[in-house]
Amino acid sequence: MTSTTARTSAATGPTITNLLTEARTVPAPAGQWNVSPSDHARLLAEAEADHVAFWERAAERLEWAEPWHTAHTWSPAVPDPEDPERLTVPEATWFSGGRLNVAVNCVDRHVAAGRGDKVALHVEGEPGDRRSYTYAELQREVCRAANALTDLGVVRGDRVVVYLPVLAETVVVTLAIARIGAIHSLVFGGFSAEAVRFRVQDTRAKLLVTSDGQFRRGAAVPTKATADEAVAGLDHVEHVLVVRRTGEQTPEVPWTEGRDVWWHEAVETASPEHEAEAFDAETPLFIIYTSGTTGKPKGLVHTSGGYLTQASWTHWAHFDAREDDVHWCTADLAWVTAHTYEIYGPLSNGLTQVIYEGTPNTPHTARHLEIIERYGVTTYYTAPTLIRTLMTWFPDGLPPEHDLSSLRLLGTVGESINPEAWVWFHQQIGQGRAPIVDTWWQSETGATMIAPLPGVTTLKPGSATRPLPGISALVVDEQGHEVPRGEGGFLVVDRTWPGMARTIWNDPERYRDAYWSRFAEQGYFFAGDGARYDADGDIWLLGRVDDVINVSGHRLSTIEIESALVSHPAVGEAGVAGVEDPTTGQAIAAFVIPARTTAAPDDAAAWVRHAAELTEALRAHVAREIGPIAKPRDVVVVPDLPKTRSGKIMRRLLADLVAGGTLGDVTSLQDARAVSRIEAVLAARSAAGSSPASPTSPTTTEEST
Repeated sequence: MTSTTARTSAATGPTITNLLTEARTVPAPAGQWNVSPSDHARLLAEAEADHVAFWERAAERLEWAEPWHTAHTWSPAVPDPEDPERLTVPEATWFSGGRLNVAVNCVDRHVAAGRGDKVALHVEGEPGDRRSYTYAELQREVCRAANALTDLGVVRGDRVVVYLPVLAETVVVTLAIARIGAIHSLVFGGFSAEAVRFRVQDTRAKLLVTSDGQFRRGAAVPTKATADEAVAGLDHVEHVLVVRRTGEQTPEVPWTEGRDVWWHEAVETASPEHEAEAFDAETPLFIIYTSGTTGKPKGLVHTSGGYLTQASWTHWAHFDAREDDVHWCTADLAWVTAHTYEIYGPLSNGLTQVIYEGTPNTPHTARHLEIIERYGVTTYYTAPTLIRTLMTWFPDGLPPEHDLSSLRLLGTVGESINPEAWVWFHQQIGQGRAPIVDTWWQSETGATMIAPLPGVTTLKPGSATRPLPGISALVVDEQGHEVPRGEGGFLVVDRTWPGMARTIWNDPERYRDAYWSRFAEQGYFFAGDGARYDADGDIWLLGRVDDVINVSGHRLSTIEIESALVSHPAVGEAGVAGVEDPTTGQAIAAFVIPARTTAAPDDAAAWVRHAAELTEALRAHVAREIGPIAKPRDVVVVPDLPKTRSGKIMRRLLADLVAGGTLGDVTSLQDARAVSRIEAVLAARSAAGSSPASPTSPTTTEEST
């Protein structure tokens, strides 16, 4: 996947990376980081010598009822002896025979250690309601929920779908499901009935947990009717457990007697005492569905011991977790980031956390700044999408009235972060002090794979840097050979790890085909992402390999083009897609959100006029940053981009919108209005006579030379 038209500075990353590449980046008194440079060197050496033994030591940080008898087994995808044309399904185990209870590790053991009075959760609702839970209080609530689930007939191995917003009850029921050995599958509270139904059907869930409504963008939105539609006619759903969240603000709550149960009647009246059972490490913990950016969602199965080991150790290591931390991961609880770094990782390490129900601009754009100040947040982990949005909200810098001095560490996740956004995040939110831990991982990996360690790793804006100790990753070409420094290719993981998804629920062959078939000969896990080494061997993510655009035989990364666009002062955010072109095969369509605008979101004509003002300047800017071949054919100025709830731009939808074809799976969209607004802009653009291409000529082979 080598780009033949990379920037002249591709060997060292974009020019802006020279801004903050001093070793240690942010001074810290000796010994105050969890991992020192000498520790890091030792950990890397130990992990390289025996990565299984390394993860065994990491597992010892947890509380085990019984030790494991087999640390790790691995059966790779190899030709089937009975049918050599067919690969076997790979199988992995970690810490087999070891028995533990995940919820006990996240709650009970901290109470038993005398830390029950420590705050576990600061919970803030979008309307402004607030409550804090100590570890002792959280333990009682989890025990009540575990007893209530048992009374509803949920037993070990049963599946429970949780369709809730970011509430205390969401964390409580998730831990309760884990406590009794059942399997949870969390679904974003804004998903449609169709999306929820797919997950309930696929898992054959016995119980759905939902709410009467939720607060979203300043309004109380009914939810129960959507939940009812999702489970209609599904006989395997025995109960629907309903949290009263919006109450009288959404008074119409449809009810099915005998099936539907109020949370406050079932959970709050249950006993706060519950004897937790220990389960084998390979007991499934949760099923998480991919976001659907590339087709039908896949239900990835993560198991208890290996997943919790990696979640806990990586959270401790790359967030430099400390006793007095107040950690805030801004992800929705249904996203894997929240599973690992908003539930299991921080709670297993006994930290205090913030969870927030609503959107970051309700009732005003400084809501996150307010929350950071109110709770004294020390580590703030968010998506590049939000950072770029904050840049458009505060183009002249953050308002001075909010005290962000408590922040000591920042983190990013979800997509590659543009260097410009990285620097803005460091300078504005981090006030030039806080290092940024840019993490690469996926639902499939379960926990972080590539990230810097604060106080140790030389930071580079836009690069996730190197694999963590215990992890090994390579950038390879189509034949599986590692590419030279300065070149791009496919990102692969070349050995197993504890947090890896074990299979796809009910579809092990798809698990093999999706992740292990492409480089089966080498035994590599193929992540689906492209990447590039720089001259130092650090890794730069280039986005999904299906987000590579082939213009006249030149393969261009969407991330690289988007980074070039965002570096222009007029652009706040950008999404790039490849579209059909009769001359070049594919052409580049750039959808940009301006850094400053007075246009109303639904005023399509205003957005078209805005594009006319920006098109030539942005084409010329991209040509200077990357090369003439990368100039967008189309520049479409829009108020929103279609994103999943996890903040990933659904670039295939951008291409589909330009083509006017069927949009396919849109159940994972964060906000469906983004699509309708783009459709309106494209229609207005067509009416103005500037579709499908810009008035300027498309990029050609001659232009690139």
